[in-house]
Amino acid sequence: MYCVILVAGLGTRMGALTKDCPKPMLKIKDKPKLAYSIEMLPDEITDVVLVVGYLKEQIIDYFGNNFDRKNIHFVEQKEFNGTAGAVSLVRDIVNDKTLVIMGDDLYCKKDLKKLMQYNQSLLAYETNQAERFGLVDVDKDNNLLNVIERPHDKIKGLVNTGAYVLSKEYFDVEMVQISQKEYGLPQTLVSMYPEVKTKVVTTKKWQSIGSPEDLEIAQIRIDEFI
Repeated sequence: MYCVILVAGLGTRMGALTKDCPKPMLKIKDKPKLAYSIEMLPDEITDVVLVVGYLKEQIIDYFGNNFDRKNIHFVEQKEFNGTAGAVSLVRDIVNDKTLVIMGDDLYCKKDLKKLMQYNQSLLAYETNQAERFGLVDVDKDNNLLNVIERPHDKIKGLVNTGAYVLSKEYFDVEMVQISQKEYGLPQTLVSMYPEVKTKVVTTKKWQSIGSPEDLEIAQIRIDEFI
């Protein structure tokens, strides 16, 4: 099974930390954050596609064609056109149900395994800092109904962690445009309902790394995810 990891972004919120280093290569303890992302993948994942962009050579040189017993592939996102735009680049590489995660975040292997039990799914997290993230709305059977992106006025709520399993059918659906230049992955999942439902799986452990402060927290919490 394939896993697609989105690592093309500029990491502008990291300030000077990403001037000469792509955000996924910032170190947590003794190694790049992206190395943890690959090592935390379930054993069922045999191939990893890294969607690269900013300072891509550093990522390509470090991981090569094989890392942690997984085949590594690289696709360049030349146009920053959103998460759905990034995933569209791998359509001819993946050939079935596919795991997708954000290169910025820390996930638990057991949660990713839960996601993989479904044909199509999204990982969500209950938080008191919901204003930082996109809100998730579900139906009575915990299927995805809507994603409300920032800004919104909710402080507490169920938010999108950016981890998904995409069905084979996903790659035949028209991407949903969310701004002048961007296409949204979760919004495209919403558009498939109810013909293809996206099961929302919840987790109690997740660490987003969107700022230097988050990176410092990750240094302390990393052992929880290993």
